[in-house]
Amino acid sequence: MGTPLRALIIDDSGIMRKMVMKGLNDSQLATFEFVEAVDGKDALDKVMAGEFHIAFVDWNMPNMSGVEFVKEVRTLEKTKDDDAMPMVMVTSEKTMGKVQEALDEAGADSFISKPFTVEELKYKLKKHVDRAQLNQVRKARKQRQLAAPESKPSGGFFSNLFG
Repeated sequence: MGTPLRALIIDDSGIMRKMVMKGLNDSQLATFEFVEAVDGKDALDKVMAGEFHIAFVDWNMPNMSGVEFVKEVRTLEKTKDDDAMPMVMVTSEKTMGKVQEALDEAGADSFISKPFTVEELKYKLKKHVDRAQLNQVRKARKQRQLAAPESKPSGGFFSNLFG
């Protein structure tokens, strides 16, 4: 399955973080390397300090809500001109107004309602996990290109003689 995806799991409930991680592992959508955050503020600090490929974000948390976290990360991505990290709201909020707020106003990519099943995770997350993997490959390629010394195109025998 390639290089693991660094997944940020954000929820003020440790039990719920473990459930999300178990569901993702059971889904077999990718190999994940999990980092946990207890609220949006903790998660934002971790995003500022490291690289993540995908985030699973609870809505209602102390210090900074999931929606506030998503908005902050989207603003950071624009200032850094980074690829948008897929962010999935995982929450007990189910009203259409809340779904619209998460997706349209905050900039989340998807919405999973608690409780969820492994089949639901597979169905709703496949395209977002695929995008996270593609972003990961693009970033690695870009880093390799920046690190590689520039090579001049060969102009043949005469350009090597007089070059």
